[in-house]
Amino acid sequence: MTSPADLQTMSLTDLTELAGEIRELILTTVAKNGGHLAPSLGTVELTLALYSVFDFSRDRLVWDVGHQAYTHKILTGRRDTFHTLRTLGGITGFPKRAESPFDSFGVGHASTSISAALGLLIAAEIEHVNRRVIAVIGDGALTGGMAFEALNQAGQLKKNLIVVLNDNEMSIDKNVGAMSEYLSKLRLKPQYHRAKKEFEGFVRNIPFRDISEKILLAANSVHAGLTAAIFPGAIFEALGFTYLGPIDGHDIKSLKEIFSQIGVIDSPVLIHIHTTKGKGYAPAESAPEKFHGVGKFDKATGQVLKKKSPPSYTEIFSQAVIDCAARDEKIVAITAAMPSGTGLKKFGEFFPRRFFDVGIAEEHAVTLAAGMAAGGLRPVVAIYSTFMQRAYDQILHDICLQNLPVLLCLDRAGLVGEDGATHHGTFDLAYLRTIPNMNILAPKDENELRQMIFTALQRNFPVAIRYPRGAGLGVTIDAQPQKIPWGKSEAVMQNPAADVTIFAVGTMVQACVEAEKILREKKISVDVVNARFIKPFDTEAVKKSARTSKLLVTCEEGTLLGGFGSAVAEFLSDEKISTPLLRLGIPDKFIEQGTRAELLDLCGLTAQKISQRIAERLHEIIFGFLT
Repeated sequence: MTSPADLQTMSLTDLTELAGEIRELILTTVAKNGGHLAPSLGTVELTLALYSVFDFSRDRLVWDVGHQAYTHKILTGRRDTFHTLRTLGGITGFPKRAESPFDSFGVGHASTSISAALGLLIAAEIEHVNRRVIAVIGDGALTGGMAFEALNQAGQLKKNLIVVLNDNEMSIDKNVGAMSEYLSKLRLKPQYHRAKKEFEGFVRNIPFRDISEKILLAANSVHAGLTAAIFPGAIFEALGFTYLGPIDGHDIKSLKEIFSQIGVIDSPVLIHIHTTKGKGYAPAESAPEKFHGVGKFDKATGQVLKKKSPPSYTEIFSQAVIDCAARDEKIVAITAAMPSGTGLKKFGEFFPRRFFDVGIAEEHAVTLAAGMAAGGLRPVVAIYSTFMQRAYDQILHDICLQNLPVLLCLDRAGLVGEDGATHHGTFDLAYLRTIPNMNILAPKDENELRQMIFTALQRNFPVAIRYPRGAGLGVTIDAQPQKIPWGKSEAVMQNPAADVTIFAVGTMVQACVEAEKILREKKISVDVVNARFIKPFDTEAVKKSARTSKLLVTCEEGTLLGGFGSAVAEFLSDEKISTPLLRLGIPDKFIEQGTRAELLDLCGLTAQKISQRIAERLHEIIFGFLT
């Protein structure tokens, strides 16, 4: 195969053989690099069937989230570079427009495909381009309200949009499936659609308008009643779609037949297919949740290759919330389709009546929490930082405007590594800091995270705590959590008559402690302060350091625009304090994929590069120029 067009001339036997080769390549690569294994193994046949029917040099294919798009990447000129998947400078783990003309829309967050595909179809019509547009969406992504907003609009516009619903979770009864496939084949016959249009035309030509409309109304009512009674896609039919399925998503022959014949349907179409996550790899089929997004693993055994490390921040968060909930029955926990990823699955086992997984619906999760808080409960909402961005208005309007005591816990804050630009949690400090009544904290280690949760749940206003992905530092965990003085920073490294004071946020505290050692060898005296609070931050500590230091430094694993450094700069300006300030953080650009260590180095946030930047700036202040 030299191009995607070659698939249209391949035999069924050749396509089946190619499916096996692709599975092996995906399996080998993800075992080495990590990635979204189970979803992509489940869509091999679907992707081959799509490419063997449609011409995506003209037509357009939009993937939802992109977890399942590895076969698509392999088929579209990236087979030879697939070994670089999710590595620095390599191909991304998600569709990306800059990477290939076949990536018609960049994705990474859920429930966007139908909206984007409808937009591409409307653009094609306005530009007088004849093309089909297909959106592939999973049953999980379909829980997001945005998907239904798009279905509603597409049905109302009656555009010839094709939506493939990849159902890889729901168990479908064989008898129901057989009946659905029979109905699908019946509806695909041109005679059915021609007869339906001819009947409508005949009735509308009856000279007595009121009678003709009543006949049509009665016929539609009978059709709707029968559909609701025996047809599994009634909800999609009600939204204006022709529903086909369920279809075996691993049967290339059936998929090709369906895709080849839908051109006779003059309306939006939703094709419901059933696939198996992890198809073809036994460990992933038996534990699809484990292999949804997986790190490096032993291909022969399926065992994930993990180094022995301290408990993760997620594990510490999980236990801390459970401990607090055991003391306070008003504490409830909410997540958006990520009970395992956020650590709340264990909470649900302890307190099933106080745990709520809302699906991929971050906006609903936040307003649900606001309603609970207004009703007297103490909600804890755990959502990855990158996904919390979707609920900005709900945080502002429903929580903060009403000053409700909701605790937002933002896991995976900062640079998350190989998942890349769509998943880095680098904007939370900036977008939360501007909201009145919001309080923002970031722990320097896992023990401080536990203390912050304990402290925040005793405050009667909105609080957000952001913490990183992965293992903690291995510090000792206090038997009893200590309450943190609200709004106060913590001196970590103190030196007499320090030349420089660094105010570090969260993960950057440890990096700055290491930078202090490097600078000490250069005879530069540095104080390191754990800011802890981004809002309200410790203004008295900043004032005090400004009086005694030649240079103030802020260091954060977040965007420089609008972040903690901006808050300190604004304060210094307002107070007419002229002490020089150096702000270190994520530059104003989207950071691509790579290991966390590689990306921190790229952003200048390693101890070596932090110390270098400080030394250069201090030299410039003292001597007025760089050597």
